[in-house]
Amino acid sequence: MAAARRLKRVAVSQPGFLGLKSNVKPSELVSSRRKRVNKNKKKNWNRHSDIHDVEDFLEDIRHQERTTGGLLSEKPDDSLFFLDVEAEPVKAEKGKRRVQRPLRIDLILQHDSMVPAPKNVTAYQQPNAKKLRRIAQKAEQLAAKGVLPRRQRRLLSRRPAEKTVKKAEANNNPDRDFYAMWGEEKVTDSADPWYLQQTGKKLVQRPEKLNQKPSVLPAVEVIAPGGSYNPDFLSHQALLQEAHDVEVQKQKQEDKLQRQLAFRKEDRATEVQTIISAVAACLYEDEDEAAAPNEDEANSALGAIAVAAKKTERQRKKEKAEKMKTQQQQASRRQTERQQQLFQLRSIKSSIKQQELQTKARRMKRKARQEAQKALPRRLGRLKYAQDLEVQLSDELAASLRQLKPEGSVLKDRFKSLQKRNLIEPRERAKFKRRLKVKYVEKRAFRQIT
Repeated sequence: MAAARRLKRVAVSQPGFLGLKSNVKPSELVSSRRKRVNKNKKKNWNRHSDIHDVEDFLEDIRHQERTTGGLLSEKPDDSLFFLDVEAEPVKAEKGKRRVQRPLRIDLILQHDSMVPAPKNVTAYQQPNAKKLRRIAQKAEQLAAKGVLPRRQRRLLSRRPAEKTVKKAEANNNPDRDFYAMWGEEKVTDSADPWYLQQTGKKLVQRPEKLNQKPSVLPAVEVIAPGGSYNPDFLSHQALLQEAHDVEVQKQKQEDKLQRQLAFRKEDRATEVQTIISAVAACLYEDEDEAAAPNEDEANSALGAIAVAAKKTERQRKKEKAEKMKTQQQQASRRQTERQQQLFQLRSIKSSIKQQELQTKARRMKRKARQEAQKALPRRLGRLKYAQDLEVQLSDELAASLRQLKPEGSVLKDRFKSLQKRNLIEPRERAKFKRRLKVKYVEKRAFRQIT
């Protein structure tokens, strides 16, 4: 504070100091009388310190800097005073328009401060500037030593491609072929197609499926006539019926799920049934343990009998002869069926024709179903597309356009349109999940109250 007052006194005491406020004299900016107050205590600093004169002085300096670009005492006389001489009006020449003066509103909106704007530091910042500067310095040091960078060394170490040197032909030869300097090089069909594709001389053929739109629906759909702000009765009732059918279908699905998850009272186990089932399980376990040794003995006896029983040569020959006889009978039966089919050509032809008609009908039905599915949203993700119809009830209709209440959102409508046209998958809002548990701390003040 003392340093600021000393600076102010020195500036005001100079004979060349000029103030812009006429009602304030430079001698009044310095208080002649000083209050004797004990300033050893901090609470007296702001209470008994008068800084209005310092603030007036600094405000006067800032005002001079804004209006004139500096202190008036430092300005030369030519910039402060000028001779106002009445000039003769200059007549405008023929064919030339007079220079119009700017409007008063434009002069008010112009920037009148002489203080330059502060420099925007963030506009000159560059990401990784320190790293790039270090890389540039290292490259300069290596270049001074004659060491090339690694990338340039690799380019120089590459083997040059072998080029077929054509025999030079004289320019004055009238029989030479015409050569277009800027013309495109012709692609010969005799070349390898893989080579032409890899060298970029032959472009990859674009599949036709990529040119098809994922949906035939328009980008902006026109709302039904019943959705107007003043619809007719039949159109509005038709839209209400459509919305009613959608809600009924949702309710049926919810009821079906509730029926599947429902619990019947008959299936509830009582205490007596639980005791009986536990006792029965214990009895079954005892019976199984008692019967286990007998079963092992029976299995071992059957195994011994199976090993002991061996087929004779006569039995094997007999089985082989029966097998060959069965095969011959089947072959003769197939041959007889083929011969019988010659007499059934008319019935076979009619059956084939009937199958072709059924196949054609199924193909047309499948094609019609595919065309109908093009206008429906497909299953692109784990969620299905669902959109509620925006419909107003009969008592919610507005009598005029002024009384109409805005509903819906344009952004949400466009987002739903992208999902309906199979451009993006249906999504749901991400749920916030707290990672860290909330810790409750009991303060001392709360502990004292309780």
